[in-house]
Amino acid sequence: QERLVESGGGSVQSGGSLTLSCATSGVPYSLYCVGWFRQAPGKGREGVANSYILRTYYADSVKGRFTISQNGTKNIVQLQMNNLNPEDTAMYYCAAWRGNCAALVPGPNAFWGRGTQVTVSS
Repeated sequence: QERLVESGGGSVQSGGSLTLSCATSGVPYSLYCVGWFRQAPGKGREGVANSYILRTYYADSVKGRFTISQNGTKNIVQLQMNNLNPEDTAMYYCAAWRGNCAALVPGPNAFWGRGTQVTVSS
């Protein structure tokens, strides 16, 4: 049974950093793409970063600031977020699916966590 649990959200000032963690179970990283998505109030869902084995993909808005990494031993996918700005404020969700990982779009049968809130103040 696939299960994803996010943690690590919080409130920071502009320029600060946070590390989000997605604890996974039933999600072998050799078969699944694992990604981070976010949704701000009144806006649509946005793909942030995906990871499949050693390949990573990023939205242009976070390149150079965010880093996604997998720890297969601990079954955790982390999103290190640096130089945060108020536009990064959103609910962040972890998702896993089998299929295309490069498009920053979740597969139709993706499994989702419940999300963790990130708030960046100016």
